[in-house]
Amino acid sequence: MTEVNIWQWGLIIASSLMLFLLSPLAKNTNQFFKAVQNKKAPNTLMLTGSLIISWIFAKSITNAANLGLDYGIVGGVAYAGYYLSFAIAGWIIYKMRLQGRYTSIHHFLSSKFGQSAISVFSILIAIRLFNEVWSNTMVIGSYFGPMGSPVYYWSILIFTALTLAYVIKGGMSSSIFTDVVQMGLFTILLAVILFTIFGNSNAVTVTEVVTSGTWSFGTGLNLLFAAVLQSFSYPFHDPVLTDRGFISSPKVTLKSFVWASILGGLCIILFSIIGVYAQSQGMEGQAAVEVGKAFGIVILLVINFIMITSAASTLDSTFSSFSKLLAVDLKLGNTLTIGRWSMVIIAIVGTIPVFLNAEILSATTISGTMVIGLTPIFIFWKDKATRLSFHLSVFGGIFFGCILLLNWFPARLIFTTGKYADLLWVNFWGIICCLFAYHIPTWIKK
Repeated sequence: MTEVNIWQWGLIIASSLMLFLLSPLAKNTNQFFKAVQNKKAPNTLMLTGSLIISWIFAKSITNAANLGLDYGIVGGVAYAGYYLSFAIAGWIIYKMRLQGRYTSIHHFLSSKFGQSAISVFSILIAIRLFNEVWSNTMVIGSYFGPMGSPVYYWSILIFTALTLAYVIKGGMSSSIFTDVVQMGLFTILLAVILFTIFGNSNAVTVTEVVTSGTWSFGTGLNLLFAAVLQSFSYPFHDPVLTDRGFISSPKVTLKSFVWASILGGLCIILFSIIGVYAQSQGMEGQAAVEVGKAFGIVILLVINFIMITSAASTLDSTFSSFSKLLAVDLKLGNTLTIGRWSMVIIAIVGTIPVFLNAEILSATTISGTMVIGLTPIFIFWKDKATRLSFHLSVFGGIFFGCILLLNWFPARLIFTTGKYADLLWVNFWGIICCLFAYHIPTWIKK
């Protein structure tokens, strides 16, 4: 075992034990599912920090750094476009709570579209949560050894078990509390990395960073516009985000979501500077890993610790959201026992793809297209619509997601060039079709 591996194991074990000891113990369902402590819901600072760090997953910051390597700062800005999701979801949830008196996304769907909509929607978000487990833990494993090696598998299993241990203790209370700690660590570690990048002998200047890349469709704008389009649907299939929209007061929630949109996007852009630096030095491969190696063991461990921090925050949020989905939203039993066993189930099932050599696909591209059918459902949440409207729109989005996955979209309907052009135009035409599919049954009924 190398010196780096020893330090990596120490970071995982020490940080997880610290979070386990600090994490609050949930003694009732309000604490476990709603993060209510001493009869108080999370304040703006806690909720904002939790939102940001739960969305800055290991996979996301890896993508941000790699996009910085490929496209300069334009790539980072493009990926940060997804953080518009917070502002959009925050505003809609705010209005739904004040004007519609809804207490959850499931409450809204059940009231308006019935049980069949609940079933379809729950399958969508269960798939989302399932994917979040293995896709993030595989990033952690890649820092310990090659895919398929014993140390790769052991690091994933131990990391997952340690994260499960502290979140099973307090549920949503543990998740939000540890998110705040993890957000603080992320901020400090990111500052250390940026200070090193701008302060070393081969440093890039701020001007070089700002002017890196080309603002064209083929070099990042395809992804940026696709991200903006997906932001009107993507957040609503992510219970990690939407669950946090109903635990504090509407005013606190709106402020938190807006700040999370701004600060979360900024964090992604700043992390993409790692890729910009890698580009300036002619590096290839995984930007974060290569920059870490270039600066030596200390910075490599700092980058590794950021990955551990971000992956743990996403993983504990995934476990708490899945337990709420089964116990509360699907009414299988609003008890601590159901909630905790649900976490164990998703941890085990979500780890299985690791042993099947699954590829880490971006959760913000194809899967984001699969759910574009949610766009009219939530954007026009006040409009009258039939139950058929819901299903036509949702399955229309899934249809376009499959077209993207199978690369069957007609080239003549793609009007830009470069990478992500198909992603942009499949989403563009798909959303238009879903809008019509959603409203047509109502127009016919009238």
